[in-house]
Amino acid sequence: MKEIDLSTWKRRGHFAFFHRMDYPHFNVCFDIDITDFAKKIKSSKLPFYFSLIYLSTLSANKIEEFRYRIRDGKVFLHDSLTPSFTYMDGKDDDDLFKMITVELSGDYNNFIKLASEKSKNQKDYFIAEDFKDRDDFIYFTSLPWISFTHLSHTINFNKNDSVPRLSWGKYYERGSRIYLPYSVQVNHALVDGIHIARFKDTLENLLNNFN
Repeated sequence: MKEIDLSTWKRRGHFAFFHRMDYPHFNVCFDIDITDFAKKIKSSKLPFYFSLIYLSTLSANKIEEFRYRIRDGKVFLHDSLTPSFTYMDGKDDDDLFKMITVELSGDYNNFIKLASEKSKNQKDYFIAEDFKDRDDFIYFTSLPWISFTHLSHTINFNKNDSVPRLSWGKYYERGSRIYLPYSVQVNHALVDGIHIARFKDTLENLLNNFN
């Protein structure tokens, strides 16, 4: 992680403009073609949710703007991001979710193993120690019951909150293709629409070549 020199940063003007806003966050929703990814997941009996979290985190790590964080008016750049996601196992008619945080270390198989184990074994809904003194997260949630066209997240009116929120809904078929509604919420002081577009392109490329 390194601190950004705001005096020479090419984005300093945009940062100053949007950081003064009471609510500098914005959200973009779009459909992603997951036809090939869904077929691979089904044929190989792989976990859809954990796999998409893994690929989404890899994609976010490739977009520098997603790794910026604001602390007391200063900007820092993380080397990589850590996924923190909602999880609901549906056992005992419990419709409450847990917040699960798993380090993105090792390869795909290692992440799936760690995510599965922690999701199953974590008893508490929230573990405060997972979030203490850290902002290298990227937050995930899913609404697999709804194919939404728009989504907004709960958030404090804190202009320093710069953790991206990524989410998706119920996928659906259109013609011979399968599409997933996907949402990205970010802080505009750090991220613009073009960066979300680059994230989308990166994620679609990983999904299309998932094997």
